[in-house]
Amino acid sequence: MKLYYSPGACSLSPHIILHEGGFSFNTEKVDFATKKTAIGTDYLSVNPNGYVPALVLDNGYILTEGPAIIQYLADQVPEKKLAPPAGTIERYQLMQWLNFISTELHKGFSPLFNTHAPAEWKTIVAAQLERRLNTVSHQLEGKIWLMGPEFTVADAYLFTVLNWGKHVGIEIDRWPVLKGYQGRVFERPAVRAAMDTEGLLQPAS
Repeated sequence: MKLYYSPGACSLSPHIILHEGGFSFNTEKVDFATKKTAIGTDYLSVNPNGYVPALVLDNGYILTEGPAIIQYLADQVPEKKLAPPAGTIERYQLMQWLNFISTELHKGFSPLFNTHAPAEWKTIVAAQLERRLNTVSHQLEGKIWLMGPEFTVADAYLFTVLNWGKHVGIEIDRWPVLKGYQGRVFERPAVRAAMDTEGLLQPAS
């Protein structure tokens, strides 16, 4: 398999899951400005939407959209328990989280990265996003991971999105529960391996 990614973007989530699942895969970096990959491929020929992630399966089929990709990967390695079995109420709870992260957090951050968005609009968006983070913090109280005792694909996605806070003035330290959670995810070897490949780890001083 091949994962097309951009450092620190939402493609970090499937990158983490590829490591968590022990898959054999390679990666190719995408330049958003030029829509070219590291080897000069026109990325629009891979994903016409122009954004990451895209996962090329061994049979050549291309999957896009992060929540779909990570559920597909989890279902290939059920023994890893990265997602509850299909058809169970726990699986629908996982899907509930993935939808929340995608629509309320991921899309909540997006306008804050837009250099053309008016400051007044960003203030409104940031306040809404902070209310959503309050919700997540409350739901995580007393838990190790979002779904309880097992690390799942939802944790990879939430961790990825929480990391964007430092780039747009949303300090995750304001929520001790979220900060502690973020630290636990960061210590996972699969997370550090994915971040290392993407150049996201701070060099040792």
